[in-house]
Amino acid sequence: MKVSIITVCYNAAATLKQTIESVLAQDYPNVEYWVIDGGSKDGTKELLESFGSQINFISESDKGIYDAFNKGLSRVSGEVVGVIGADDFYPSNDVISQVVQSFEQNQVDAVYGDLQFIDPVSLKVVRQWKAGAYKRSSWLLGWMPPHPTFYVKRKVYEEFGHFKTHYTCAGDYEFMLRVLYKHSISVAYLPKLLMTMRTGGTSTASWRHRWVANREDRKAWRENGLKPYFFTVTLKPLRKIFQLLS
Repeated sequence: MKVSIITVCYNAAATLKQTIESVLAQDYPNVEYWVIDGGSKDGTKELLESFGSQINFISESDKGIYDAFNKGLSRVSGEVVGVIGADDFYPSNDVISQVVQSFEQNQVDAVYGDLQFIDPVSLKVVRQWKAGAYKRSSWLLGWMPPHPTFYVKRKVYEEFGHFKTHYTCAGDYEFMLRVLYKHSISVAYLPKLLMTMRTGGTSTASWRHRWVANREDRKAWRENGLKPYFFTVTLKPLRKIFQLLS
């Protein structure tokens, strides 16, 4: 089973090297890696070139993060597709091996697992997202799988479509809602830490981002002809409170 991994980035030279190295360090032998760069000006392209034939990349302007992801999806050839952010890294070298094993054992269309967040300076773990076993009804209670840990068969994208580019920050939520909740593809939970992410800040901009995301979350339900509870989208960000570590 070939696995394709996609990273979308822009001016990410400060952290991207660790991301790439964590992909190349995976012990699974059949991995295809694509980096879709938005035409960075900070040395990202030169960094990508330094890895030679170990990775595939393009560096050109795009129309946003989901347009960039779609560029990657149009190029990958793996049976399974996953994503990793430009400031994220795998917490162990057997992540992809474990994911493939879960696909094979469970005979499913998608697999997801757990996620942790670290402080970008101290690297201390500040939040643990234990996703839990899949229940379709949990979507109505504000639940979603952690997208950075979500691996899906390429045939799912081919059948149900790629990311919708008119979203600015909730396109991953809309995609997973569409394929998991609306179309009920088969999915398995892998109770393993699959991704480490650096946190952002709690600035005014991040609250503004959350407001936009809330609007787009509601749009995702509406555009798919689905009816959430009146509190579904409100509960979604509140669930994060219980993931924080003291």
